[in-house]
Order: sequence, then structure tokens, then C-alpha cells
Amino acid sequence: MDSLESPAGPAAPPPVIATQRPPRIWKFWGTALWGLFIFAAMFAGQIVVVAWFVLRQGGPIDMAAAIHVVGAGLTISLSVITGLPAVLAALWVAIRVSRTPFADYLALRWTSWTNLLIGVVALFVLVMGWDLVSRMTGREVTPGFMGDVLQSARTDGALGLLVFAFCVAAPVSEELFARGFLYRGWSESFLGPVGAILLSSLVWTALHLQYDWFFFGEVFSIGLLLGYLRYRSNSTWLTIILHGLNNFAAVVQTILLTGTN
Repeated sequence: MDSLESPAGPAAPPPVIATQRPPRIWKFWGTALWGLFIFAAMFAGQIVVVAWFVLRQGGPIDMAAAIHVVGAGLTISLSVITGLPAVLAALWVAIRVSRTPFADYLALRWTSWTNLLIGVVALFVLVMGWDLVSRMTGREVTPGFMGDVLQSARTDGALGLLVFAFCVAAPVSEELFARGFLYRGWSESFLGPVGAILLSSLVWTALHLQYDWFFFGEVFSIGLLLGYLRYRSNSTWLTIILHGLNNFAAVVQTILLTGTN
């Protein structure tokens, strides 16, 4: 018996449904390589301002003049601020390729007031402990770098700009990079949360080459605390706020100790 066929002819093949590549989180090496890319973007965003200030001096450029320009409060303020959009752009590229939502990848979500209170108290105790050790060992409570930059910014009429750079631009850039991007990828690799906290804190400490070994230790310990709070709260907004509060307190303390106003 002949087979029955539809009056419209043979059945059409089912439509091909395109499947999108699922979202992913960069693991150890992916995070490390993209991290270098983000750091390079941060450096490029900052060095453009430094180069402009150096070149606008006119005449021959010697090392002494370049160092003076690089260490000026206005130069540092603007370079830190211009580094922020560069970091955001590089982060967007790295996360866009992963197909994960930007805010989700970086844990840009609010946390509880309890976590904020715990963070403020823990940070206060930690910093006061380092200040106590500084006084007991006869060291400066604040690094000389801070006093010099604040004095230079005041002379240039850029003290407000420096406060914004230190207390807003720097915390946002550094936290999105260290506790946002680096921690997220490394915590989901073989390092786990503990290894990610340690390694991201080391990278963050390495960004502060203007300090000596003692303040390196303080910065690293603060990084460990912020990393733990990032793990506990699953919120990078929390570490951004605490980082900003810490920098603001350091600026106020330096102003009071050095008489800068």
C-alpha cells in the first residue's frame, strides 16, 4: 500500500535554533590574564595625565623636574580620577566576553546594615592597632607620602580634588579590580575563597608602591579584611564604602597631624 503524504508535500525539517554560549566566570589563568589587561588600562589612564603635565613644562625634561611633577598633588589627583573610566572600560570588555551580567560578575549588590556595622568596627580596630604599633615603635602614624601630597594639593588649590580622588575614585577602581574581578574569578578556581583573598590582597598591596614595608603590612592586612568581608557579604559595594571611609579617615588624620587645611 502506498504511503500517505500530506497534500502540502513532505514535512519540512524542524527549524534550527541557535544556541548562545552560556555565561562563564574566568578561572585562575583567565582572571590573571584579564587582570593584567585591566591593570594596563588603569596604568594607561593614569600615565596620560602624568605625561601631559610633564610635557607642558616646556624646555628640556630632566629627572628632577619629572619627579616633581609626578609627585604633585594635582597630578596625582587627576591621574587617579582618569584611571577610573579606564578601569571601568577594561572591566566591561573582560566581563562582556564572559557573557555574565556586569553587576552580577562584580557582586555589585547592596548588603545588610549589620554587615556594614561589622565592617566599620573591624576596620576601625585594625587601623587603630596599626597606629598603636606605629607610636610604640616611634614611627610616623601616617606615611610621609600622604603629607607631602596633601601639602602640594593645597598649594595648587586642588585639595578638594585630591580628597575626591583618594576617597571615591581610588576605592571604586581598586575594589572593582581586586575584590570585584580578581576575587570573583580566583575564588571559583582551585584557589577557593581563602586563596583568592590572599592573592587578591597581595596584588592590591602591590598597587601601593609609594609606601614602605611597614605600611605595606598595614595595606595587606586591610586587604585581607576587605577580602573576608567580600566573601561574607557577597557585596563589593560594602568594600568600596569601607575603602572610601578608610581613605577619608587617613586624609583627615594627615590634615590634623600636618596642619594642612
